[in-house]
Amino acid sequence: MTSLTHLTDLLAAISRGDDPGPFALLRREGADELELFTGVVTTVDRLADIPLSPGAPGARTLALVPFRQIAERGFACVDDDAPLECLQVGEHRRIPLAEALAALPDQPVRTRDAAFDVSDEEYARIVQQVLTEEIGRGEGANFVIHRTLHATVQGAPLVAALAALRRLLVAERGAYWTFVVHTDTRTLVGASPERHVSVDDGLVMMNPISGTFRPGGDTPNREALLRFLADPKEVEELYMVLDEELKMMATVAEHGGQVIGPYLKEMSHLSHTEYLLAGRGTRDVREVLRETMFAPTVTGSPMENACRVIARHERRGRGYYAGVLALLGHDDAGRQTLDAPILIRTAEISPTGRLRVPVGATLVRHSTAAGEVAETHAKAAGVLAALGLGPAAPAGDRGPVVRLADDPAVRDALAARNTPLARFWLDQRAPDAPGLPGLAGLRALIVDAEDTFTGMLAHQLGALGLAVTLRPWHAGGSVDEYDLVVAGPGPGDPGSPDDAKMAALRELLDGLLATGRPTLAVCLGHQVLAGLLGLPLHRRDAPYQGLQREVDLFGRARRVGFYSSFTARAETDRLDTAYGTVELARDERDGSVHALRGQGFAGVQFHPESVLSPDGVTVLSELLADLLPAPRPARQV
Repeated sequence: MTSLTHLTDLLAAISRGDDPGPFALLRREGADELELFTGVVTTVDRLADIPLSPGAPGARTLALVPFRQIAERGFACVDDDAPLECLQVGEHRRIPLAEALAALPDQPVRTRDAAFDVSDEEYARIVQQVLTEEIGRGEGANFVIHRTLHATVQGAPLVAALAALRRLLVAERGAYWTFVVHTDTRTLVGASPERHVSVDDGLVMMNPISGTFRPGGDTPNREALLRFLADPKEVEELYMVLDEELKMMATVAEHGGQVIGPYLKEMSHLSHTEYLLAGRGTRDVREVLRETMFAPTVTGSPMENACRVIARHERRGRGYYAGVLALLGHDDAGRQTLDAPILIRTAEISPTGRLRVPVGATLVRHSTAAGEVAETHAKAAGVLAALGLGPAAPAGDRGPVVRLADDPAVRDALAARNTPLARFWLDQRAPDAPGLPGLAGLRALIVDAEDTFTGMLAHQLGALGLAVTLRPWHAGGSVDEYDLVVAGPGPGDPGSPDDAKMAALRELLDGLLATGRPTLAVCLGHQVLAGLLGLPLHRRDAPYQGLQREVDLFGRARRVGFYSSFTARAETDRLDTAYGTVELARDERDGSVHALRGQGFAGVQFHPESVLSPDGVTVLSELLADLLPAPRPARQV
C-alpha cells in the first residue's frame, strides 16, 4: 500500500464516520512532505515511563505532555488530570506535501458560541495585578498568563481538524511543526512556531522565541519592524527568555549552551525574534524533557516561582497548553533522538466537538495591560483563522512572500542585539581550555535559592577552574569540604522574618562569616549578606528585572545584568563591621549597593553569569583572586 493510499483510506474512514484509530499527521519546518504516524495509545504517569525500547532506527513514540507534568519537578500547578498520552508508532509513512493537500478536506470549518473564558477587561486587570504584585515585589522577571477561547465545532470534529490542518499548511508559514494528533480521547491541531528542545547526534538544541511584531495590515512595514527591533521592551523580553533557557541548557548540555542568532521568524499574522541554543549532551532524552519543563516563553522566570505565580493568578489547569509534543526515537547508530515543539498556537477538540484555544502573553516590567491583551489576540489569529474564527492570513495566494528578514537594515538591527551580550555564551568554548592559575583542584559549593541561574554560574566557575557542586537551599549539610561557598540567587523578599528560605540563607551566611570560610553571595544571597552586615534593605521603586547597566565596581566600569526588585543601600563607601572593614560599590544617586567585599567574602547584586553581563567572567575572576586561597580571620569579639 502506498503512503498516499494509506492516507486516503484513513480520510475515507473519517468521512464515513468510522473510527480511524490513533494517528498523527505533521509537517516539520521547511519539509516538502507530511509524516503520517499510526499506532496504539497508552497512558503513563511520568516522563521516565514514556516507551522508548531499543530497536530499529526511526520514530518510536509521540508523547502528548500536559502542563501538569511540571509537578514532576516539584513545581506548583493546578492539577486538571490531563493525561500523558503516548502514541506508540506502529507505522511511519511519508507523503509529498502536494499530494497530502489534494487529499485533505478543502472546506470551511464552522463553529458557534466562541468566547474567551477571561474577558479583555478581566485579563487587563490580571496583567496589572501581576506587574504590581509579582514583578514589582521581586517574585521574578517575567511571567506568562494565559486565557482560553472556547467554542463548539459544527459537524464531525475530526473532519474539522483535518480541514483546519489543510488551511494551516496553505496559509501559515514559519511554523516549526504544523500538525494534527488524534488519540481517540482528543484531537490537537496547530502550527507551533517554537522548538522547545531537540536531540540529534548528541546535539541538544533549544529555541527561545520572544517579542511579537504585528504588521497591522496586508503589507509588511519595514519601518515599523525596525522600530519594533529597537523597542526596549521587546529587546529585554527576548534577552530574559534567552537567559532562562540558558539555565536549562546548563543542566542538559555538558558545557552549557552556545547562543546562535538572533533571527526573525516571520509567520502569516505576526513575526517573532528568536535565538538558537546548542550544546553537547549524553542524557536520556526523557531526562532532557524533564529537566527542561517548560519553556520560559510560556511560563516565566525564575521557573519555580513562575509556576507559583501562574497557579495563583490562573486558578485553573492549562491542559496541554505550554506542554510539548515529543517525538522520541533512535538514529541509525542507535542513539536516542528527540524532537519536541511547544504546544502553543494549538486547538484542542474533544470527540463531542468542544473546542479550546489557549493563548498567553509574556508580562515584563515594561508591559502595558492593553498591549498584552492585544498580543493574545495576535498570537491566536493564525489557528483561529484556520478554524473559521478570524480573517485569513494576509499573504495567501496574492503573490510571492516578502521576507523582511532579507532586508540589510533588518539583518543589521538583529545583529546589533548581540553587541551588549556576554561573549562567554556567544563564542565556541573549548572544553579543555585552562582556567585561572591556582584554582585547579579547589572545590566550590553553590547553594541554589530557587533560581537555576546557578547552573550557568556553575559553568562559569568550572571554566575558571573550580570543581562545582550544586545544592538546594533546603538540603542542609556540611560546607567543611569546600574551598568556596556561593550563596546563590532566588526570588522573594530578603527581609521577610517568616520565610523559611530567607531564614536558611541567613543561618548559612552567618555561619560562613563566623567560621571564616571564603564566601561569594549573588543577588538574593548578596541581599541577605548585606542585611547581616547591618545594611538596610529596600524594595526598588521600579524593579531591575532584566536590566543591563554599567556600574562602577571598586573603581572599574563594568557592564552587568540585574534581575532584582530589592537592594541594600548605604551612605558611604566603607562600612565597619564585626568582620572587619567592608568596601562598598554603590550608586551615587540613591546609595544602592551593587557589590561589597571584605576580608575573604564578597557579594554582588547583579548576575555575573547572565548573558546580560559582558563583564561577568572578568568580575568573577577578580573576586576569586581576592577570595581564594587566602583565609580570613574569624569574627572579632
